Amino acid sequence: MRSSMSVTDTQQSASHPSRGDRNGTIRPRVGIPWRTLAEQKEKKRDKLDLYFEAIRRAGGEPTEICLDQTPQDLARQLEELDAFVLPGSPADVDPARYGVPRHAKTKTVDENRDRTDEAVFRHAFHSSKPVLAICYGCQMLNVHLHGTLIQDIRAQNPHALAHGHTDLPPEQRQGDAEHAAKIELGSRLAKLNGGTETRINSSHHQAIDRPGENLRVTARAPDGTIEGIEWTSDSNWVVGVQWHPERMLGDAFSQRLFRDFVAAADKAREVVAHKT
Repeated sequence: MRSSMSVTDTQQSASHPSRGDRNGTIRPRVGIPWRTLAEQKEKKRDKLDLYFEAIRRAGGEPTEICLDQTPQDLARQLEELDAFVLPGSPADVDPARYGVPRHAKTKTVDENRDRTDEAVFRHAFHSSKPVLAICYGCQMLNVHLHGTLIQDIRAQNPHALAHGHTDLPPEQRQGDAEHAAKIELGSRLAKLNGGTETRINSSHHQAIDRPGENLRVTARAPDGTIEGIEWTSDSNWVVGVQWHPERMLGDAFSQRLFRDFVAAADKAREVVAHKT
């Protein structure tokens, strides 16, 4: 596995080029919310652009979803999109959303991001549009479906693996933390990985506790931390991963994950076009 924290070819990510490629093929439109309202206001795109580049490489056309839209404007934008990537975030999901007191290690919440993600999930499930939920997005997916979260892995399990940069000794803090993961046989992730053993990067201090309704746990770290979930209620493509495949440049599993998601988005777009 080769992981990376940045890409150098993201200067055009703020623009919105034509959806057609050189062969005239229409690329599916993938909505990606800003990671936080503060980053949106500051136009801090470096981490957001990693998701944009991953979607473009997989054949999709990414577009940003602003976090301060009116509900009406947001609803109109969601209707125009074919699929959604819910990205990571430096914020934590508000524990009030899953009915528990706020832990001392839950320091920053972003109500605009939480509200936007909830609107995306409601629309995607109602419209059968694919969703790839990453890190914070994976946690929000679980909470949306009435699951709960561990608010701080190390506080709850002092013997847990290093799941983030700050969990590593100073001399090892170069890039993301990494660890092994076990993928459930028969899952979508196992099919895309080509097996049940893999290595993933890791940059989180919270994790899924009780899985949400109709979610199958499909990947775990060696310490038992949930690393992957998949929607089981119908055939819609909905996958959550706790790691950051957008930062694993050159990793075949990550590339297949994004390509499979974009293929599902393209199929969903064609279904809607056929109905209209």
